[in-house]
Amino acid sequence: MSNQQSKVEKKRISILGCGWLGFPLAIRLRSHPITSEIKGSTTSLFKLENFKTNGIDGYLLDLTPELRSDDSSTMSFFDTDSLIISLPPRLGKTEPGFYTRQIDSVADEIEKSFIKEIIFISSTGIYPDLNRIVLENDVLLPEQSASPDMVTAENIIQSLRHEKTVSILRLGGLLGYNRIPGKYVKGQKNMTTRSIPVNYIHRDDAVGIIVTILERGVVNETFNIVAPLHPTRGEVYEASCNQFGWEVPTFDQFATEQDFKIISADKFSSFYDYKFLFSDPLDFYYSLEDELR
Repeated sequence: MSNQQSKVEKKRISILGCGWLGFPLAIRLRSHPITSEIKGSTTSLFKLENFKTNGIDGYLLDLTPELRSDDSSTMSFFDTDSLIISLPPRLGKTEPGFYTRQIDSVADEIEKSFIKEIIFISSTGIYPDLNRIVLENDVLLPEQSASPDMVTAENIIQSLRHEKTVSILRLGGLLGYNRIPGKYVKGQKNMTTRSIPVNYIHRDDAVGIIVTILERGVVNETFNIVAPLHPTRGEVYEASCNQFGWEVPTFDQFATEQDFKIISADKFSSFYDYKFLFSDPLDFYYSLEDELR
């Protein structure tokens, strides 16, 4: 199974971390023809009612960093065909090694389960600024990475490939709806990052890509997931500020050139025929309030 696509007619799907990305993914999957059951985990008790209202079986699972839940709830959540792991690492907000211990705990549960396929959400933040186009093979080991804990977590999940099918998705900067780049820089002065190319992905495309992989078969591969076009930060900030009438940041015209990277998603496109909804970050859809389409 390790080198073949895994396909089932109907899948029981569990989403570990049913948050800003996982919740709209669950909404999309709940009535999809490939889905027989959709489960989502949260650490927030008040979100469980919202899950129920939206046809999602909710589970209160806490990783602090080991998985804390009653045994029957944990077993029920991991009693699934497909597991999507969407746990933000919150690196810098927890002690070193916290995230990898979380993923270790998850891997222990997976090994005890009958899960067939796993999609692990990682980040292009693992890549250092190499001042060139960056491919998946440029970072395979923690010591090559700008985020060693994230690569260690990837490798923990990849180690399950001897008996599970595992896709690693390294997502670019996740934007759209109320995550608006201009919101975070409006009114700032003399910024030095104007010319740096962006590596962004709209949430609707991230959801669509995950659904496409589940439809057409999970594979034992690692993929960069970014929009095909890479305008500069200055262009993106100005466009999104203008859209909402915010003060456009200013840029230091004498700033030295900054290091950069351009993430290639060509490998993903060679495996899956997916048409991006938002191929250009200058055209991303935003709204002041989050919404589900």
